[in-house]
Amino acid sequence: MSLRFITKSIHAYLIDYPVAILLIAAPFVLKLGQSGPVAMWLSVGSGIAALLLAALTDHPTGLVRIIPYWLHLWVDRAVGVVFIVAPFAFKFAGLDAWYYWALAAAVLLTTSVLNAPEVSAARPLGLDRRIAS
Repeated sequence: MSLRFITKSIHAYLIDYPVAILLIAAPFVLKLGQSGPVAMWLSVGSGIAALLLAALTDHPTGLVRIIPYWLHLWVDRAVGVVFIVAPFAFKFAGLDAWYYWALAAAVLLTTSVLNAPEVSAARPLGLDRRIAS
């Protein structure tokens, strides 16, 4: 069994919009910002950007579909790196820091380790191979 099970459809239907809403709401629920206001507003801004990215991505739930899915994944990974660096750069402490490190781990794990590769249309049918006579 492969660990790479997060397909484009799973990412589109079960991850993009729910995570964006979580990024917007969680800082208020968790009362982030004890280390400074950036700890709260970085998540809110990321959530708004995630909504926009999901709406513009060429996948099943995209509304405009102008951003290729592979670029969407690279943007997600870049955000994961920002979430790793932010606690150091902005001197977050306690829950503020752990929140971003947990988000970074989840984003990078989802988009790199668990992300299923896209399969071309010819490969599953074996149309790219010759049959020996």
